[in-house]
Amino acid sequence: MFFCCVLKGMVVIALTAAISKLHPPRCARGTQDTAACPAITPWQMTFLLSGLGLLVIGGGGIRPCNLAFGADQFNPQTESGRKGITSFFNWYYFTFSFAMMISLTVVVYVQSDINWAWGLAIPAFLMFCSCVLFFAGSRIYVKVKPDGSPLTSVVQVIVAAVKKRKLELPEQPWLSLFNHIPARSINSNLPYTDQFRFLDKAAILTTEDQIMSNGSTATPWRLCSLQQVEEVKCLLRVIPIWASALLYYIGLIQQQTYVVFQALQSNRGLGNTNFKIPAASYAIFSMLGLTIWIPIYDRLIVPWLAKYTKKEGGITILQKMGVGMALGIVTMLISGMVEERRRALAISSPVGVDSRSNVNISSLSALWLAPQLILIGISEAFTIIAQIELYYKQFPENMRSIGGSLSFVGVAVSSYLSGFLISMVHQITKRSACGDWLPEDLSKGRLDLFYYLVAALGVVNMGYFIVCAKWYKYKGNGGATTTLEIGENLMFKRN
Repeated sequence: MFFCCVLKGMVVIALTAAISKLHPPRCARGTQDTAACPAITPWQMTFLLSGLGLLVIGGGGIRPCNLAFGADQFNPQTESGRKGITSFFNWYYFTFSFAMMISLTVVVYVQSDINWAWGLAIPAFLMFCSCVLFFAGSRIYVKVKPDGSPLTSVVQVIVAAVKKRKLELPEQPWLSLFNHIPARSINSNLPYTDQFRFLDKAAILTTEDQIMSNGSTATPWRLCSLQQVEEVKCLLRVIPIWASALLYYIGLIQQQTYVVFQALQSNRGLGNTNFKIPAASYAIFSMLGLTIWIPIYDRLIVPWLAKYTKKEGGITILQKMGVGMALGIVTMLISGMVEERRRALAISSPVGVDSRSNVNISSLSALWLAPQLILIGISEAFTIIAQIELYYKQFPENMRSIGGSLSFVGVAVSSYLSGFLISMVHQITKRSACGDWLPEDLSKGRLDLFYYLVAALGVVNMGYFIVCAKWYKYKGNGGATTTLEIGENLMFKRN
């Protein structure tokens, strides 16, 4: 369904460029006032928005589900299957970034320099090929059957715990609490953990609770099983880790935005030629860093680390996230130093003035932005891939698609936080002696100090993450925090 929505949306958008009646006519040649150009009609706008709406619906359904669906193709009960799951997330992000590189280079070139209709038709055709491949292989895919509404179970635990909040917990809750496990449950059997003990009260059996002949509860809003409680604990334990990534994403977002402005105000010339690298194309360096690093890490570094650590992934998921966050801090420090040098040369020895914005062009080569972009790409390969893997492995099996959506939600929240931070910096610094840190002319501002500020926030966030990581208990591990067990009761069926 969602594949079809995306395909329809891309076809609709391609048609807006291919059919003259679906878009406004071109402005008259030589027209300087864009207000005098023909306006888009309401039905043309409606047709365009319908295509965008289909893309939103389809993308919202595919993105969180394809991760979980792809990882479900590996059997977690075997050693090779567990290694395959870990490797899958690396290669998923590799192909995703590689596809983005093609989109930002080849497809964008066709759209801007050849023909918009062809440029939009290419991704529509590729999406058609994806649909054909997906449906052709549907018979051989592993499909985990849904097991009721997972969110309903979460709400039931919270409601039951609130209703029984005045009851006292038994001394040995792992032995005394109600713990019926449905025979056909797809979720792992989880051992008892002593975190969030308030929720344990939802599994206290009282005289008011009724038990059915098959052992399940007849009053699910008053009595929940210990397994349901542990599943809710899994969700709550992930939330602090998820929150720790929000500030990390702010640094990542800055490398995708202000770097473009830095490139515009730097020397983008390539050697002695007249060719200038487009400012927006510098984002390719972060993708190059990511796509080159992932195969090296997955095929060379992970096996080498596994020999010493005896862990399937070389290091734990949280350790991988920590490495990525540390690299993110280093990236912001390097970004600040490069900007400091770019600004100094723009003031002392500019190579020209931009005719459109009337700002000095620094003599510093824009290629000096490449190291920080490559480093943030490697950082992204650690942190984001580890996050995706964490959500998949730590969420209950029937909630993995919800877990897959958390990373996208985190990026969205961080985008708002980034906008809020920039607004606050504008408001506070424009009244200071040195003036606004982030003006349109970066040479008159202090973008380097803003990068250092983001790095300082990253250090604070790193401390918070370390505390959360030490407190965290992996799913299926009641006492230790060093071993990850996938679970033994996943129904691995082919439909």
